[in-house]
Amino acid sequence: MAPPAGVAAPPEAGTPELALARLKAGNDKWVADRATRPDVGAVRRVQLAGGQEPFAVVFSCIDSRVPPELVFDQGLGDLMVVRTAAHTHDALVAGSLEYGPAELATPLVVVLGHQNCGAVTAAVECLREGRRLPGHLADIVHDLRRPYDEARRQGVAPGQLVEATIRAQTRQTVAALRGDRLLSPLVAAGRLRVVGAYYRLDTGEVTFSD
Repeated sequence: MAPPAGVAAPPEAGTPELALARLKAGNDKWVADRATRPDVGAVRRVQLAGGQEPFAVVFSCIDSRVPPELVFDQGLGDLMVVRTAAHTHDALVAGSLEYGPAELATPLVVVLGHQNCGAVTAAVECLREGRRLPGHLADIVHDLRRPYDEARRQGVAPGQLVEATIRAQTRQTVAALRGDRLLSPLVAAGRLRVVGAYYRLDTGEVTFSD
């Protein structure tokens, strides 16, 4: 759908490479304190009422300091965002992540970990001390056991275990999504790219990894 007269069309991002470049450009603006928050007004709402064409799916943590639309300087309808504690996921979350690429031809999925993740910090403390958190918080700890074990096998210093677990969780999530039953054929065909990323709370910078 073409934008109404007088409204600039968003940059094209129809391929994985263009979508990733658009996110990087938006983050550069965020880091430089030049964010513009495009396409959030009434005209854009009307334009999107009949459908959506998000150019990227961002799977991130629920942390209040990591809002993907702000971090990547994107507007209404640009991103499909899925958020759970430390981007842990189950079958229902997987279905949410599949929707954009499988149904809307969204060309990019970004798994966004971040500095000083509270969920990972709590999980690491519980796993080291053999404690159990109440309610479904225990499920988050259970889901973070594999990245925690990977981080420990790396032999990192105790003070680096949380950050190593954050990065291991991102790597493992990316691998799981690339092997997803619906997503893997899209990846193989070059129509979808799944990448990991890491957000620094202190600088606002996102770094990407394959």
